[in-house]
Amino acid sequence: MQREITNVPVVRTPIRLGQFLKLANLVQDGVEAKIRIQHGEVQVNGMKETRRGRQLAMNDVVEVNGLACRVSLQQE
Repeated sequence: MQREITNVPVVRTPIRLGQFLKLANLVQDGVEAKIRIQHGEVQVNGMKETRRGRQLAMNDVVEVNGLACRVSLQQE
């Protein structure tokens, strides 16, 4: 079964992983983002990511707790 991926529009890339988690409502705040990333609960493009400052580009897919969001460009 294929997982549903939600597109999350951003104004520009790159965007840092911690910022994107908040923007996508995958976490409530920066503290939660930091903890989840440090504990290895976040995946980027299917790989565990432990760097909060990881730079995300267009079409990167971020996953937390079975929820997946794709970085997309905000339409003007």
